[in-house]
Amino acid sequence: MTRPYAPGYRIPTDLLLKAYASGVFPMAESAGDPEVFWVRPETRGIIPLDDFHTPRSLKKTIRKNPFDIRFDFDFEATIDGCAEKREERRSTWINAPIREAYVQLHRMGHCHSVEAWREDNLVGGLYGVSLGRVFFGESMFSKQTDASKICLVYLVERLKARGFALLDTQFTTEHLKHFGAVDVPRGKYEKMLAEALKGEAIFFP
Repeated sequence: MTRPYAPGYRIPTDLLLKAYASGVFPMAESAGDPEVFWVRPETRGIIPLDDFHTPRSLKKTIRKNPFDIRFDFDFEATIDGCAEKREERRSTWINAPIREAYVQLHRMGHCHSVEAWREDNLVGGLYGVSLGRVFFGESMFSKQTDASKICLVYLVERLKARGFALLDTQFTTEHLKHFGAVDVPRGKYEKMLAEALKGEAIFFP
């Protein structure tokens, strides 16, 4: 389900948090389109935390410690990295109102980043929204091999250690399926969401 929304081309943070708590999230047609629309998919992508799978080859790479993994070190650079156009992705749904809203959520403690650094350069990362015991993954990017994948592994480790109950990926992709992502029907997802919103888990610090 989608519904246009563009009054003043700003997304109030209270509306954004209420939307997430209802199973709804915003997107834009493109970075240059100032409007956003609300999405409530018929099926929702999640990664069951207890069934998260790290591919064997990635485990070997992680043991070599190729990156300095940081949390919330430079959130704005991370969302900008996710919004960059690249050869494999010519367009992005992160427009100016979305960027502004998520930066504000970050300042409020509801949006976080996992970042891969090498020689003081940000080479990959991901960000998402934290609410209750739910982490809603939003986007990821990688400028070096396996950077975003390793950030995902560190994300899941932190979510499990901090008592999170649900990792939402919005949609499933072939990439995420390698890590255990599955689709669940909207009704089942919304029951899982309601349960995971009970209580509070702290992502950072």
